[in-house]
Amino acid sequence: MINVLVADDELPAVEELAFLLGRDTRIGTIHRAMSGAQALELLAVHTVEAVFLDIHMPGLSGLELAAVIGQAANPPVVVFVTADDDRALEAFELAAVDYLLKPLRTERLTRTVDRIVELVTHPVPVEEVEMITVDQGGVSRIIRLDEVKFVQAQGDYARLHTAEASYLIRIPLAELEQRWADSGFLRIHRSYLVCMHFVTALKLSAAKPTVSVGKAVLPVSRRHVPVLREHLQATRVRPSS
Repeated sequence: MINVLVADDELPAVEELAFLLGRDTRIGTIHRAMSGAQALELLAVHTVEAVFLDIHMPGLSGLELAAVIGQAANPPVVVFVTADDDRALEAFELAAVDYLLKPLRTERLTRTVDRIVELVTHPVPVEEVEMITVDQGGVSRIIRLDEVKFVQAQGDYARLHTAEASYLIRIPLAELEQRWADSGFLRIHRSYLVCMHFVTALKLSAAKPTVSVGKAVLPVSRRHVPVLREHLQATRVRPSS
Protein backbone atom coordinates (compact mmCIF):
# COMPACT_ATOMS: atom_id res chain seq x y z
CA MET A 1 0.00 0.00 0.00
CA ILE A 2 1.25 3.46 -0.94
CA ASN A 3 0.54 6.27 1.53
CA VAL A 4 0.24 9.68 -0.12
CA LEU A 5 -0.16 13.37 0.63
CA VAL A 6 -2.32 15.67 -1.52
CA ALA A 7 -1.63 19.42 -1.30
CA ASP A 8 -3.74 22.08 -3.05
CA ASP A 9 -5.12 25.38 -1.83
CA GLU A 10 -8.53 24.63 -3.38
CA LEU A 11 -10.60 22.18 -1.32
CA PRO A 12 -12.59 20.79 -4.30
CA ALA A 13 -9.31 19.95 -6.04
CA VAL A 14 -8.00 18.21 -2.92
CA GLU A 15 -11.18 16.19 -2.51
CA GLU A 16 -11.39 15.25 -6.19
CA LEU A 17 -7.82 13.96 -6.28
CA ALA A 18 -8.24 12.16 -2.95
CA PHE A 19 -11.41 10.53 -4.29
CA LEU A 20 -9.72 9.34 -7.49
CA LEU A 21 -6.69 8.05 -5.62
CA GLY A 22 -8.92 6.33 -3.08
CA ARG A 23 -10.44 4.23 -5.87
CA ASP A 24 -7.05 2.65 -6.53
CA THR A 25 -6.58 -0.38 -4.29
CA ARG A 26 -2.83 0.24 -4.15
CA ILE A 27 -3.31 3.55 -2.33
CA GLY A 28 -3.40 3.43 1.47
CA THR A 29 -3.74 6.50 3.70
CA ILE A 30 -4.39 9.82 1.94
CA HIS A 31 -3.32 12.92 3.89
CA ARG A 32 -4.76 16.29 2.83
CA ALA A 33 -3.13 19.73 3.01
CA MET A 34 -4.41 23.15 1.94
CA SER A 35 -1.01 24.88 1.85
CA GLY A 36 2.68 24.18 1.54
CA ALA A 37 3.20 24.91 5.23
CA GLN A 38 0.47 22.47 6.25
CA ALA A 39 1.98 19.86 3.93
CA LEU A 40 5.34 20.21 5.69
CA GLU A 41 3.66 19.81 9.07
CA LEU A 42 2.00 16.58 7.94
CA LEU A 43 5.22 15.25 6.41
CA ALA A 44 6.98 15.84 9.71
CA VAL A 45 4.70 13.38 11.51
CA HIS A 46 3.57 10.97 8.78
CA THR A 47 5.53 8.74 6.45
CA VAL A 48 4.33 8.86 2.85
CA GLU A 49 5.68 7.37 -0.34
CA ALA A 50 4.34 10.06 -2.68
CA VAL A 51 3.15 13.67 -2.61
CA PHE A 52 0.80 15.24 -5.15
CA LEU A 53 1.39 19.01 -5.27
CA ASP A 54 -0.36 21.92 -6.90
CA ILE A 55 2.13 24.50 -8.15
CA HIS A 56 0.31 27.67 -7.17
CA MET A 57 -0.33 27.78 -3.42
CA PRO A 58 -0.16 30.77 -1.04
CA GLY A 59 3.07 31.14 0.88
CA LEU A 60 5.16 28.11 -0.03
CA SER A 61 4.50 27.17 -3.67
CA GLY A 62 4.49 23.59 -4.91
CA LEU A 63 7.84 24.07 -6.59
CA GLU A 64 9.36 25.52 -3.42
CA LEU A 65 7.84 22.71 -1.37
CA ALA A 66 9.30 20.10 -3.73
CA ALA A 67 12.74 21.67 -3.32
CA VAL A 68 12.43 21.38 0.47
CA ILE A 69 11.17 17.80 0.26
CA GLY A 70 14.07 16.89 -2.02
CA GLN A 71 16.56 17.72 0.74
CA ALA A 72 15.29 14.88 2.95
CA ALA A 73 17.41 11.77 3.37
CA ASN A 74 14.69 9.55 1.91
CA PRO A 75 12.26 11.89 0.14
CA PRO A 76 8.87 10.76 -1.13
CA VAL A 77 8.10 10.68 -4.84
CA VAL A 78 6.84 14.05 -6.11
CA VAL A 79 4.01 14.46 -8.64
CA PHE A 80 2.74 17.87 -9.73
CA VAL A 81 -0.97 18.32 -10.43
CA THR A 82 -1.68 21.70 -11.99
CA ALA A 83 -3.57 23.66 -14.62
CA ASP A 84 -0.29 25.35 -15.57
CA ASP A 85 1.14 23.59 -18.63
CA ASP A 86 4.38 25.57 -18.96
CA ARG A 87 6.20 24.72 -15.72
CA ALA A 88 7.05 21.10 -16.57
CA LEU A 89 10.76 21.82 -17.11
CA GLU A 90 11.07 23.35 -13.64
CA ALA A 91 9.14 20.42 -12.18
CA PHE A 92 11.38 17.77 -13.72
CA GLU A 93 14.48 19.72 -12.69
CA LEU A 94 13.21 19.15 -9.13
CA ALA A 95 13.15 15.38 -9.84
CA ALA A 96 9.37 15.14 -10.13
CA VAL A 97 8.29 11.78 -11.53
CA ASP A 98 5.20 13.13 -13.29
CA TYR A 99 3.37 16.29 -14.26
CA LEU A 100 -0.43 15.96 -14.45
CA LEU A 101 -2.64 18.61 -15.99
CA LYS A 102 -6.07 19.48 -14.67
CA PRO A 103 -8.75 18.36 -15.28
CA LEU A 104 -7.48 14.93 -14.26
CA ARG A 105 -8.30 11.79 -16.20
CA THR A 106 -8.57 8.51 -14.31
CA GLU A 107 -6.52 6.47 -16.79
CA ARG A 108 -3.72 9.05 -16.74
CA LEU A 109 -3.66 9.05 -12.93
CA THR A 110 -3.55 5.25 -12.93
CA ARG A 111 -0.39 5.32 -15.06
CA THR A 112 1.14 7.74 -12.57
CA VAL A 113 0.38 5.38 -9.70
CA ASP A 114 1.90 2.55 -11.78
CA ARG A 115 5.08 4.57 -12.01
CA ILE A 116 5.08 5.38 -8.29
CA VAL A 117 4.62 1.73 -7.36
CA GLU A 118 7.47 0.75 -9.67
CA LEU A 119 9.77 3.39 -8.17
CA VAL A 120 8.87 2.46 -4.60
CA THR A 121 9.38 -1.23 -5.35
CA HIS A 122 12.49 -0.83 -7.51
CA PRO A 123 13.92 2.61 -6.75
CA VAL A 124 16.09 4.21 -9.43
CA PRO A 125 17.47 7.76 -9.60
CA VAL A 126 14.83 9.90 -11.29
CA GLU A 127 17.51 11.88 -13.12
CA GLU A 128 18.36 8.75 -15.12
CA VAL A 129 15.10 9.12 -17.05
CA GLU A 130 15.78 11.19 -20.17
CA MET A 131 13.58 14.25 -20.71
CA ILE A 132 12.71 15.22 -24.27
CA THR A 133 11.74 18.70 -25.43
CA VAL A 134 8.96 18.54 -28.02
CA ASP A 135 6.89 21.13 -29.85
CA GLN A 136 3.11 20.97 -29.80
CA GLY A 137 1.24 23.71 -31.62
CA GLY A 138 4.13 26.14 -31.21
CA VAL A 139 4.41 25.43 -27.48
CA SER A 140 7.46 23.63 -26.09
CA ARG A 141 6.70 20.74 -23.75
CA ILE A 142 8.79 18.26 -21.81
CA ILE A 143 7.97 14.56 -21.98
CA ARG A 144 9.71 11.59 -20.38
CA LEU A 145 11.44 8.95 -22.46
CA ASP A 146 9.61 6.22 -20.56
CA GLU A 147 6.31 7.64 -21.89
CA VAL A 148 7.31 6.95 -25.51
CA LYS A 149 5.74 3.72 -26.78
CA PHE A 150 7.06 3.72 -30.34
CA VAL A 151 8.69 6.02 -32.85
CA GLN A 152 7.78 6.44 -36.51
CA ALA A 153 10.19 7.78 -39.12
CA GLN A 154 9.00 10.77 -41.12
CA GLY A 155 11.86 11.82 -43.40
CA ASP A 156 14.52 13.63 -41.38
CA TYR A 157 12.05 13.80 -38.49
CA ALA A 158 10.72 11.23 -36.04
CA ARG A 159 7.24 11.08 -34.55
CA LEU A 160 7.13 10.01 -30.90
CA HIS A 161 3.94 8.19 -29.93
CA THR A 162 2.80 8.26 -26.30
CA ALA A 163 -0.51 7.32 -24.68
CA GLU A 164 -1.47 10.99 -24.72
CA ALA A 165 -0.48 12.18 -28.19
CA SER A 166 2.26 12.13 -30.82
CA TYR A 167 5.09 14.64 -31.19
CA LEU A 168 7.38 15.44 -34.10
CA ILE A 169 11.07 16.00 -33.36
CA ARG A 170 13.88 16.77 -35.80
CA ILE A 171 16.06 13.74 -35.09
CA PRO A 172 16.47 10.85 -37.57
CA LEU A 173 15.22 7.43 -36.51
CA ALA A 174 18.70 5.92 -36.93
CA GLU A 175 20.11 8.33 -34.35
CA LEU A 176 17.34 7.52 -31.86
CA GLU A 177 17.93 3.80 -32.43
CA GLN A 178 21.51 4.13 -31.19
CA ARG A 179 20.72 6.64 -28.48
CA TRP A 180 17.84 4.69 -26.92
CA ALA A 181 19.08 1.12 -27.35
CA ASP A 182 19.83 0.82 -23.63
CA SER A 183 16.34 2.08 -22.75
CA GLY A 184 14.53 -0.90 -24.27
CA PHE A 185 13.97 0.42 -27.80
CA LEU A 186 14.39 -1.96 -30.73
CA ARG A 187 14.30 -1.32 -34.48
CA ILE A 188 11.63 -3.54 -36.06
CA HIS A 189 11.29 -1.85 -39.46
CA ARG A 190 12.97 0.87 -41.46
CA SER A 191 10.14 3.14 -40.33
CA TYR A 192 9.60 1.98 -36.74
CA LEU A 193 11.41 1.88 -33.43
CA VAL A 194 9.53 0.23 -30.55
CA CYS A 195 9.89 0.30 -26.78
CA MET A 196 9.66 -3.39 -25.96
CA HIS A 197 8.20 -2.65 -22.50
CA PHE A 198 4.96 -1.56 -24.20
CA VAL A 199 4.62 -4.50 -26.60
CA THR A 200 1.36 -6.36 -25.97
CA ALA A 201 1.46 -8.98 -28.77
CA LEU A 202 3.80 -10.32 -31.45
CA LYS A 203 3.15 -12.36 -34.59
CA LEU A 204 6.54 -13.23 -36.00
CA SER A 205 5.64 -16.43 -37.87
CA ALA A 206 2.82 -14.87 -39.89
CA ALA A 207 3.13 -14.00 -43.57
CA LYS A 208 3.32 -10.38 -42.52
CA PRO A 209 5.03 -10.20 -39.08
CA THR A 210 3.64 -7.58 -36.72
CA VAL A 211 4.12 -6.14 -33.25
CA SER A 212 1.20 -4.73 -31.30
CA VAL A 213 1.59 -1.79 -28.95
CA GLY A 214 -1.84 -1.41 -27.44
CA LYS A 215 -4.21 -0.80 -30.35
CA ALA A 216 -1.40 0.07 -32.76
CA VAL A 217 -0.29 -2.82 -34.99
CA LEU A 218 3.17 -2.17 -36.46
CA PRO A 219 4.90 -4.04 -39.29
CA VAL A 220 8.09 -6.02 -38.69
CA SER A 221 10.41 -6.31 -41.66
CA ARG A 222 11.77 -9.77 -42.46
CA ARG A 223 15.36 -8.70 -41.89
CA HIS A 224 14.51 -7.51 -38.39
CA VAL A 225 12.70 -10.70 -37.32
CA PRO A 226 15.93 -12.55 -36.30
CA VAL A 227 17.06 -9.61 -34.16
CA LEU A 228 13.65 -9.42 -32.54
CA ARG A 229 13.61 -13.17 -31.84
CA GLU A 230 17.09 -12.94 -30.32
CA HIS A 231 15.93 -10.14 -28.06
CA LEU A 232 12.89 -12.15 -27.01
CA GLN A 233 15.02 -15.17 -26.17
CA ALA A 234 17.35 -13.01 -24.12
CA THR A 235 14.42 -11.59 -22.15
CA ARG A 236 12.52 -14.89 -22.13
CA VAL A 237 9.45 -13.50 -23.83
CA ARG A 238 7.58 -16.00 -26.03
CA PRO A 239 6.03 -14.50 -29.21
CA SER A 240 2.64 -15.68 -30.45
CA SER A 241 2.58 -17.72 -33.64
